[in-house]
Amino acid sequence: MTDDRPAPASSLLRNRFVQTIMISTLFLEIGIWVRNIAILLYVKHMTNDDAFAVSLISVAEFAPIFVFSFVGGAFADRWRPKRTMVCSDLLSAASILAILAAMALGSWRAVFFATLVSSILSQFSQPAGMKLFKLYVPEELVQKGMSLHQTMFAVFMIFGPVIGMFVFQRFGIETSIAIMGAAFLLSAATLSLLPRETRSAEAAEKRSVREDIRAGFAYIRASRVLRKLGGGFFAVGFGLGLIQPMGIFLITDRLGQPEESLQWFSLSNGVAMVVGGVLAMTFASKLPPAKLMTCSMAIVGLTFMGMGLTTSYPVALAFQFAGGLVIPSVNAGINTLMLQHTEDAFIGRVNGFLSPMFTGAMVVTMMLSSVVMTALSLVSVYVLAGLFILAGAAVLLPLIRLKTAPAKPELDNALGG
Repeated sequence: MTDDRPAPASSLLRNRFVQTIMISTLFLEIGIWVRNIAILLYVKHMTNDDAFAVSLISVAEFAPIFVFSFVGGAFADRWRPKRTMVCSDLLSAASILAILAAMALGSWRAVFFATLVSSILSQFSQPAGMKLFKLYVPEELVQKGMSLHQTMFAVFMIFGPVIGMFVFQRFGIETSIAIMGAAFLLSAATLSLLPRETRSAEAAEKRSVREDIRAGFAYIRASRVLRKLGGGFFAVGFGLGLIQPMGIFLITDRLGQPEESLQWFSLSNGVAMVVGGVLAMTFASKLPPAKLMTCSMAIVGLTFMGMGLTTSYPVALAFQFAGGLVIPSVNAGINTLMLQHTEDAFIGRVNGFLSPMFTGAMVVTMMLSSVVMTALSLVSVYVLAGLFILAGAAVLLPLIRLKTAPAKPELDNALGG
């Protein structure tokens, strides 16, 4: 007789892979936030607040996503995922040594490469991590695992800037960069504890990277679920990008509060995301990922619209908190569905194709948000953002009725079978 009871959260925490990947993520997040804050403050100081120089940090962080994500996803499917992640962390640590050497010779601009190199390498390691998740986490624990992962990211959204600021102000840029290198080495050492994978027959086949990328596109086109997930990614990116730079204007122009109030607005969102991540783990065994994700997206869309329409700071703060509560469910739901409906051989490429859709949409609307606000109004920006998210929820609505097992013909069609 089969036991249909949901697996308890304790079984997730006892999973060796989950333990290892969470410890690795802890080290990586420390390194990334020290990198983000220390380099930002250092460049700001060295260039006397040059906005163009500061903006180059974002270029170094986001540009590799568009250039390397497809290729990184393809190689994640060709290479052994554990080895890919360990090598990426080791190469990131090695680049830190090169940057420290360059700075010792007087080239402070080398700090830009710390962001660029780690961002490039993450396009290989991140899809490899998703592939490992598919291999080592039982299907009934995937949604809980994704929620736990999102909770850790939410925790660092609150404490990451504090850690980065403390390290830079207390020890300076050289020590900050050294801590980054140590964090990457510790992550690599942690990941090395994972069991050694066996190379699959699929990975052993001799095909060009171009053929692999083409097969990945064909696989996504053949999958109704993945096409709709792509639409959801795109809509969420569009909505988040529109309001990303507008928080300060909402606080000062619409709500009539001093600029300092923005920090409480951001803190409210971070705390809500931590709480929301815990709630997502709680409800993961009770609600299918598609239903949880779609309902959460609808709530996010409504809270965006509410923030733009209200003129009350407490009400806007409440909307911000409510949206933060459900955002982890959106992220965890999208990743869970992607893992459930993608064959092992295509995890890297599917992740490598869908992620740039979200980032690309967000970057485009971040650049256009000020134009929309000038042409229409700040309220219109928030209402449009909410409508984009609601449209994404509508696209994903049919997935609620789908089974979790991926369709085998999608794999055959993509491989030309």
